[in-house]
Amino acid sequence: MKRIKLLIASGLGTGYLPVAPGTWASAAVAAVFLLVAWRSQASPYYLAGAMAGILVLSSVACVALGKFAEKHFGQKDPSQSTLDEWAGQALTYLFLPIGTGRYDLLITAGVGFVVFRILDILKPPPARRLEKLPYGWGVLVDDLMVAVYANLVLQVILRFWFG
Repeated sequence: MKRIKLLIASGLGTGYLPVAPGTWASAAVAAVFLLVAWRSQASPYYLAGAMAGILVLSSVACVALGKFAEKHFGQKDPSQSTLDEWAGQALTYLFLPIGTGRYDLLITAGVGFVVFRILDILKPPPARRLEKLPYGWGVLVDDLMVAVYANLVLQVILRFWFG
């Protein structure tokens, strides 16, 4: 049971990858976004459903396993626990305008990934203060706040880009 909890808390193992595990977790969500988009011919319904599913499942698991992860890894917001990045990156991709050009999905996935990672590192207000919430809540909610900002930035960029 402990191994299953660790697998889930680590974002299906992305938390154990070397150098910047949060970036690997965000990249995994970007890959899922692209896979679903290509398989569904960029259907906004399938994309929204997949991203909402990742958002909900990873958020619930992050909060449910937050205390366990902090005790197991011996620190608040351990880098091995990447469910917050899974949730944040998924929220970043929700309800975006998707272009119809050949490279539009790659542009959307790439720009969304970069914007979320930059904002996750910078933690604009009030995200930094939200980290102080206990256990999985602080770990999760700061990333969700950053993801709201990232989604808004992406909405503006993509609407300008795709016209």
